[in-house]
Amino acid sequence: MSAPLRGLLAADPVVATAGVALFADALRDQAVPVVDAGWHPPLPGTEAALAAVMADPRRVAANAEAVARMTAAEAVLVDVLPASEALGLERGTFLHAGPPVTWERASGPMRGALVGAVLLEGLADTAEEAERHLAAGAFDLEPCHHRGGVGPMAGVVSPSMWVYVLRDEVHGNDSWCSLNEGLGKVLRYGAYGPEVIDRLRWMGEVLGPILQQAVRSVGPVDIRAIIAQMLQMGDEGHNRNRAGSLMLLRELLPGMITTDAPATDVAEAVRFSGANEHFFLNLGMPACKLATRAAEGIAGSTVVTTMARNGTDFGIRVSGTGDAWFTGPANTPEGLFLGDFGPEDANPDIGDSAITETGGIGGLAMAAAPAIVKFVGGDVPFALAATRRMYEVTVGEHPMYQVPILGFRGTPVGIDVTAVVRTGELPQINTGMAGRVAGTGQVGAGLVTPPEQCFTAAITALAEAAVR
Repeated sequence: MSAPLRGLLAADPVVATAGVALFADALRDQAVPVVDAGWHPPLPGTEAALAAVMADPRRVAANAEAVARMTAAEAVLVDVLPASEALGLERGTFLHAGPPVTWERASGPMRGALVGAVLLEGLADTAEEAERHLAAGAFDLEPCHHRGGVGPMAGVVSPSMWVYVLRDEVHGNDSWCSLNEGLGKVLRYGAYGPEVIDRLRWMGEVLGPILQQAVRSVGPVDIRAIIAQMLQMGDEGHNRNRAGSLMLLRELLPGMITTDAPATDVAEAVRFSGANEHFFLNLGMPACKLATRAAEGIAGSTVVTTMARNGTDFGIRVSGTGDAWFTGPANTPEGLFLGDFGPEDANPDIGDSAITETGGIGGLAMAAAPAIVKFVGGDVPFALAATRRMYEVTVGEHPMYQVPILGFRGTPVGIDVTAVVRTGELPQINTGMAGRVAGTGQVGAGLVTPPEQCFTAAITALAEAAVR
């Protein structure tokens, strides 16, 4: 019995502690090396459900399959089309970011973007008339995710807007996203002034057709390969897309300059695209959507397949529970503000762009882009620590998306509901901030996490579906 303990005190002990700090502090006061274990109790009230899900004999294999599908999914840009053609989007139907929401519960930026889309489609002559129609329920509102795509920030898409179309031949899925408008006063941040509508019309009449001809000329374009490379060049794929945008423009430029459009239109399209540091974001998002679509509907899997916000609610969907949404009140990001804006101007979290984190980049890959902290707040050690923490709540590591500063370790991928509930560690998201008042536009950028309620509701539903 004593043999394993022989020599235990022949060297100075190193003690590992968990729980309250009193014992660890007492040891440190005596010059004893202490390693703090990052243990926390499960989220309150989840103990029984967590035990049931952890005991489900399908869980480990199902989660391994989910991550294998996610990391095998392709993402190839194959076309650029009007939403009416790509999605069969009907006049009077408007898609939006996040889980389902009504006009009555819609946030300021969501309302502003819907008003702007109604004006763009010619379904109202004034903002006031558009608001009356929306309040009366004259139009259909539907989440982008319900049609297999994603929309940044407010995420509003109407029939005349153009979208990128991406394809995953491995799993036979398509996804899409609208074209990026640039920064500042733009529709996705809830602005709807004349300059916003004029820009959207130009994008539909000039930019979209030029990009379509370019993609059909030089494409298809491997978006997943660009994501892998941009992570090596200091981007994380959500709020920093500088390298990705330049690489995308490099791919498309030969096709853009040889289109049959007037030279002045081509020059303006190239200038607009090249000056937009988030030009690539609207391709990275559907690429991640294709990865998570591939993991949907696996019985017993606790991997998150959707994280999305509409400015009122934050919602998640999970592989093993299909299309069900689990929601909670959206938190307000904390970060850095533009100009004279401050915390009181920021709307709660909004947008489908958290699909980047769901797919293993963005906030989960902050260590690949330490410079992101200059835009969203925090510091470089925080960026490194954020990615390290995310390994604790994910199932695997992405074989293609790697973090140079961590020895080219794969990014954490496959957010696991059981790991989040067990540790209390919520997924890290970095995001833009929209003004809470409709028409304001962007007010800053920052860091945010989902509400706990999303994961506690999901673990309850998973427990009800668990095999015992």
